[in-house]
Amino acid sequence: MKKKSESKGARALLREFFFNRVGEVIDSDTLRQVAGISEWARRVRELRNEEGLNIVTHNDRSDLKPGQYVLISLKPLPAFERGISKETRAFVLDRNGFTCQMCGAAAGEPHPNDNGRKTRLHIGHIIDKSMGGTDEPNNLRAICSLCNEGASNLTLIRPQAIKLIAQIRRAPGKDQLDVLHWLISKYPTQAKVLIEEANR
Repeated sequence: MKKKSESKGARALLREFFFNRVGEVIDSDTLRQVAGISEWARRVRELRNEEGLNIVTHNDRSDLKPGQYVLISLKPLPAFERGISKETRAFVLDRNGFTCQMCGAAAGEPHPNDNGRKTRLHIGHIIDKSMGGTDEPNNLRAICSLCNEGASNLTLIRPQAIKLIAQIRRAPGKDQLDVLHWLISKYPTQAKVLIEEANR
């Protein structure tokens, strides 16, 4: 007799199980049993990243415990990371300083708008593909899960330098020094040139 996972793929089994339990909290032991394989967690990630299923965990919602999953709705999320290579993803995250380009939250840290939730970054489009955007790095940005929930088909308007400078001027001295330190660490060569020019 064939195993359940051989007669129907583990990913398909998990997809069907989630679809029948939209909004319900499902634990990892149950998902392992449903999938029938040890690689069940990878299949759940594939459902999220490749099929766009809005499956959330404790990293996304503070009311969930580790090992709990919820499919929020049957409406798929935008295809943020599908078709984007690991190299491109790494480049965009590094270029964006591993911070959300909408709210500024840093990867892995508690989210500023929900302290019970760690910031998880995705790769999103500045101009959505449905509006003619491409998967080129100059059209990609890092975006956190929280901002992503309301970001479908929105374009990011980047703040102008004059507005950023105005905000920094209003900040306390310690915060200004933190910004300076971050800029020097991000642009060490350019910082050295500017310092040399200032000392002439």
